[in-house]
Amino acid sequence: MRGFSHRRGRFASIESLAVGLLTIGWPSSASAHVKWFAHYDVAGSLQPLAAVLSPTFFLLFGCAILTLWLTCLIEGTAIGVTLLQTFARIGKAACPRTEEFLRACAGGFFVALWVLGGVILTPELKTASPVIPWLQAAIAVGMFWRGGMFFSALGMVALFGIGIWNYGIFHMLDYPIFLGLAAYFALSSIGRNLFGLRPIDVARWGAGITLMWASIEKWGFPEWTYPLLRQHPDIAMGWNPHFYMTAAGVIEFALAFGLLWTPLVRRLSAVVLAAMFISAVFEFGKIDAIGHSMIVAILVAILVDEEPSPPRLPSWLAPVMCCAAVTVTMLAYYGIHALIYGTVHV
Repeated sequence: MRGFSHRRGRFASIESLAVGLLTIGWPSSASAHVKWFAHYDVAGSLQPLAAVLSPTFFLLFGCAILTLWLTCLIEGTAIGVTLLQTFARIGKAACPRTEEFLRACAGGFFVALWVLGGVILTPELKTASPVIPWLQAAIAVGMFWRGGMFFSALGMVALFGIGIWNYGIFHMLDYPIFLGLAAYFALSSIGRNLFGLRPIDVARWGAGITLMWASIEKWGFPEWTYPLLRQHPDIAMGWNPHFYMTAAGVIEFALAFGLLWTPLVRRLSAVVLAAMFISAVFEFGKIDAIGHSMIVAILVAILVDEEPSPPRLPSWLAPVMCCAAVTVTMLAYYGIHALIYGTVHV
């Protein structure tokens, strides 16, 4: 009887973890960027990899890749075809206006930065330079003309470079989305692709890589978010803060990887991520709305994209590639941090 109770208790724990993963992945959980609202120290000590790679981590990540695999299986069925056709009908009218939509969003974003003043690209990158707000205003003006987009793209790259100069490369690795956007506008301006990738694909990869990298931060520096969870306890939905941060990182990484995968997977990932970012605005206000506006715009563009049908990939490949991606990203995050700040965390 004791053995049965022990096994039942273990099963209940596993079930609780799986339910927790699904609950935290629901759009109601907020996805604010912690650096915008809490104290952080990029040069501080990362959580040791041995602590990050816990049984809880592997169980949650296992649930995530199982969900990814099942979604890939569905994509090849009549249900998947119907979902893709539904997305195509939704995006039919919007897709031809994607460029105008992204230009309008970028114009509004850089006007907001100009009005806000004192920041470089994102709220936590502070600057006292009187020139940068006017550069941001000029980038917004460049969005009014197709030819002007190219120069706006150069301005975005310049701002990214200024961010590296002021805050270091490791900090700016949080934001390759802006390089993806710059490439999108430059390529759209001259009507070219990049090594076979359409401009929207380059922006999509920039968004996906940004979110995968940010998810490692949730595991490596969970203590940054703990004060935020105390201030906004509803975010964690009653879960233990450490468990929440592990699961939140798993969810974000899996959805970000989904943006880089096949048409149905990337659209479903875009829907969930957009809902998460939009829901965060109600909790964290206009700073969050401004900071995440361009990533939400890219997610909408992914949702309505009428892309050429890519080759069919075997369903088992997605979990394999997701595991490879999390391994490479985590090792890169820890390795670059050790290289720059001189501390190895294993």
